[in-house]
Amino acid sequence: MANIVIIGAGIGGLPMAYEMRDLLRPEDRITVIAKDPKFHFVPSNPWVAVSWRKREEIEVDPAEVLARRDIDFIPIGVARVKPAENEVQLADGRSIAYDYLVIATGPKLAFDEVPGLGPDGHTQSVCHVDHAVTAEAGWQRFVADPGPVVVGAVQGASCFGPAYEFAMIVDSDLRKRRIRDRVPMTFVTSEPYIGHLGLGGVGDSKGIMESAFRDRHIKWICNAKVERIDDGVMHVIEHDEDGIEKRRHEVPFKYSMMLPAFKGVDAVFGIEGLTNPRGFILIDQHQRNPTFRNVFAVGVCVAIPPVEVTPVPTGTPKTGYMIESMVTATAHNIRALIDGREPTETATWNAVCLADFGDTGAAFVALPQIPPRNLNWFSQGKWVHLAKIAFEKYFLRKMRKGTTEPVYEKVVMKAVGIAKLRKES
Repeated sequence: MANIVIIGAGIGGLPMAYEMRDLLRPEDRITVIAKDPKFHFVPSNPWVAVSWRKREEIEVDPAEVLARRDIDFIPIGVARVKPAENEVQLADGRSIAYDYLVIATGPKLAFDEVPGLGPDGHTQSVCHVDHAVTAEAGWQRFVADPGPVVVGAVQGASCFGPAYEFAMIVDSDLRKRRIRDRVPMTFVTSEPYIGHLGLGGVGDSKGIMESAFRDRHIKWICNAKVERIDDGVMHVIEHDEDGIEKRRHEVPFKYSMMLPAFKGVDAVFGIEGLTNPRGFILIDQHQRNPTFRNVFAVGVCVAIPPVEVTPVPTGTPKTGYMIESMVTATAHNIRALIDGREPTETATWNAVCLADFGDTGAAFVALPQIPPRNLNWFSQGKWVHLAKIAFEKYFLRKMRKGTTEPVYEKVVMKAVGIAKLRKES
């Protein structure tokens, strides 16, 4: 009997459990450990923050679904991973042994790296549903007495899509309320240019996103390092293309949502051979840690180098399509080890994203994620907004049914194909 432990029950962890169950023998055991008792669909958090969704609409109770799939669930946080001992120490003092470990924790949100950043400071976040709920309460106060808005991502951030989404969704919501004329908006980002996305740009993302911002009267500051955030004022240092300080800005705001940099979670941080200096899990081409050969990792917790050096540090995003591919490869590789074979499966590290802009949207495909690419495509239109809604529906259905349906491939690639056909016609 093999005992597989999965840490995390998010976009990587739950599909990992479902796919692993399909591939294992009846006698093999799977245990999912997660600090959050419920799954929430992170891509919907920007909608929650402006009251377009309620948290219960985007949540799933994994305990019931996992039990149906004969998978154990422990809703307790992990205090420390002990890979040399093949065990996981829980926050309540228990230790869980494993034969194979899959780390799918997601990141630690490094709000502490910028004074005043985050829900405990002076800005909002959409990285977790709890943050989105807090942001929504602040949003209701804001629309009753509007003023300047600042949205963006600080230095070291690697996930830029939600910042663009939130800026556009805020613009759309304000226009619906007919108060957009009372809200100056500024986008502050560590990217070297608008539409960089941590990917060195995709297709004409720079031109398209700059045009979208101009159409919506959103100003921007790029190559930006956020020095600190006071109540109502963001202190920003703008750099030139050589990384030399160019200008200092004091950007006023009455409402702000800024994405933080990511780090590895405390449970793994600093374990030699397991993580890099930022705490992300080191893996080979088979999602396997080179030092601890029975440890795998999927999702945002995985160490991926930046696509390119930028004047202000930026990271590389891990999109859902990539995570779905990581999960499938990992499940097959663990089964291979159980059968006495070496892993052979590799993930397709492609970046595919649907970004909702409230009443329209943008989609990009970067195959592979790191240039030069076989496909480098970026497009926009109302079809993306509709595809994002459909994607949310399909993914939540997958989580509630416990299926291994490849939702990203099914919905995203189909939507991209339709868009291409429309363009060609």
